[in-house]
Order: sequence, then structure tokens, then C-alpha cells
Amino acid sequence: MLLSKLAIVDSTLREGEQFFKSNFSTGDKVEIARALDQFGVEYIEVTSPTVSPQSYQDCKNLAQLGLQAKVLTHIRCHLEDAKIALDTGVDGINLFMGTSKLLRQFGHGKSIDEIIDIATEVITFIHQQNPQIELRFSTEDSFRSFLSDLLRVYLAINKLGIVNRFGVADTVGIATPHQVYQLIQEMRQCFSEDIEFHAHNDTGCAIANSFAAFEAGATHIDTSVLGIGERNGITPLSGLIARLYTLDPETLNRKYSLSYLQKLNQLVAEKIGLSIPFDHCIVGEAAFNHKAGVHTKAVLNNSQTYEAINPSYFDLNRSVLINHKLTGKNSIAHRAHQLGLNLETFQIQAITQTIKTLAEREKLTSENVDEILYSYKKNIG
Repeated sequence: MLLSKLAIVDSTLREGEQFFKSNFSTGDKVEIARALDQFGVEYIEVTSPTVSPQSYQDCKNLAQLGLQAKVLTHIRCHLEDAKIALDTGVDGINLFMGTSKLLRQFGHGKSIDEIIDIATEVITFIHQQNPQIELRFSTEDSFRSFLSDLLRVYLAINKLGIVNRFGVADTVGIATPHQVYQLIQEMRQCFSEDIEFHAHNDTGCAIANSFAAFEAGATHIDTSVLGIGERNGITPLSGLIARLYTLDPETLNRKYSLSYLQKLNQLVAEKIGLSIPFDHCIVGEAAFNHKAGVHTKAVLNNSQTYEAINPSYFDLNRSVLINHKLTGKNSIAHRAHQLGLNLETFQIQAITQTIKTLAEREKLTSENVDEILYSYKKNIG
């Protein structure tokens, strides 16, 4: 699968609404949708209009914003849901229905044959009402479903010649990258229609699973900003971008406004009242901080030694930390040069040792280190 052909289906305004801290207002939704559009995601998925009168109106409003991204809504495979979704004017409708034994027994209570019949009826109805609308049908809990059941459903619906895209959902985050690759590859051998993958992060594999799906031939990957969603959420947008960057940064930079990624994450973090996690890919506070002496020496010579991602693509800066016991003479010399201080090698070595000794006894700030450098120059001078 070529990176240039991949499409991101961002679900911050659908899956993200299911996050336990989320409560987006109408204004929040418009602001987030515009920000996602500015970043360049190809699709924006929004909450089903059947949820509430306000959700219906919000869905309708978002569909009328005139965004470059296509606006989709995510609904149950019910005829009544489809009628309401059609009335909102969205660009596409994402249908889903559980196929695992657990969901069939304790969820909707339908057999595989009944699932096929219901999906056929709903999909046919939507197409008759609006032949131009983009349609995706997804199985839910795909990785706890029998492969034979999945393929039976997909192939039966594919015979209709209506659906643009088939979805695969790791609904409880149980899949491994190998399992994801195998399933997507199997589906790709059965039909040529687009394949969308939705990964939950309950076991920490969402990014890896999404990338495995892409490698196996998936054309659409679901994300949310900060990975927010039900329980532990889904594939975080920044995480997917980080993973894809290592393949082809230039193509990625042409597809998306990478320099806007930080602002997008900050916006959503503010809306849910949380900070961006320190270890979040690319936009987390720790992402481009270098501390150990061996690391900082190499990074100062060539940043690629300890960075797979160049922060300048994202309008971010790296930091070389020097206010600690792990600091090295090279990072101290670099800071002295930044401050315009011309110090000899033996002086740098002495200052480095002073900082190491002090850092063992107390917490130093970057300002403390600068004061030491200035005072040492003054005393020597």
C-alpha cells in the first residue's frame, strides 16, 4: 500500500465523544472539525445523529461547513438510523454490526444469516435514496469473530456492488499485529474494495496494529486526536503520523500540514481538560529532549543519531538538557557557545564536573547552569 494512497478517518468527533472526559459543545465540534481539516485528514467521522436532537443538528451543521475533508456519520445497521443519517447531508455513512459470538448472543441477538439480510436491506435502501453517498460496512469485534463468518458477511455484501469500503474493528484491542496483517491480507485477496481499520488500544497495540493493517493493504486508518475514545481509546493521530513519517517524510509532509499537529493536539487537550501526555509521539513534552551525555554528544554532531523524526517538520525544537548529573562536556560546551562564552577545554571539563557534583546534592535549573557558566567566565577573566 502506497502512503500517498492512504486516507485517515479521524474519529475525534465520534469515538472521541465516547472518552470519559469528553463533553464537546456545538462550538467545540466546529472548532475541532476546522482544525482537523486544516491539518488535512481526508475524513472526519461524527457521532450518530440518532443519539440526540443536538447530535442530529451538530451532524447537519458539520456537513454544511464546506470542509475539504469528507464528513461521515457512524450508525447502527438499522433502517431507521439510515433514514435519519441521510437527512443530515453527510458525505458518507459508516454502518456497523457485531459478528462475534459474544455480540450476537448478548448484543443484537442476530445470526450471521440475519446480519447479511439486515445489512443488505439497509445498504440497498441508502443507495436507492442517494446513489452518490459513500458507504462503509464494518463488522464489529472482528478479531473475536470466526474468519469464515467474517468472509461470508463481507462477500455477501460485496455482491451488491454498492459498498465503497469494508471495515475491520479490533473493538476490544485484543489483536496482535500479526493477526491484523493476516486478516487484512486475506480480505485483500478476496476483493478489491477499500478496507478501513479501527484499532482500540486496550493492550497498547493500536499504533502497531494500524501500521500492520496498512502494510497488508488497508486503505483507510481510523484515528483520534490524543487517541481519545471508549476505555483506553484508539490509534492516536500523532502516533500514526510518527509511524508513517519513518517510511516517507516528504510524502507525509505533502499530504498533511505537519506543522499544525501540535496546535491540533493542544486544542483537543484543552477541550477535554487534560494535558498532552509527556510521552505522546511527536507532540509530548519529552519527544525531542536529550539528556545522557553519550546521546547529547552524538545529537549535537548529527541529530539523526538519536532521532528517527526531525522536529523541524512539525515546527518543534529539540532540547539538550544539561542541568543534571548525566550531563557531558560536549553539551556544556555547546551551551557555552550559545551564550557567546569562549572557554578552553580544561575550563569546560571543570564546569562539567561542578555541575555534576551540584546536581547530586540539589535540583538544578537551566538558569542555574547558565549562572555557573557566566560566573566561571567572570572569575577566570
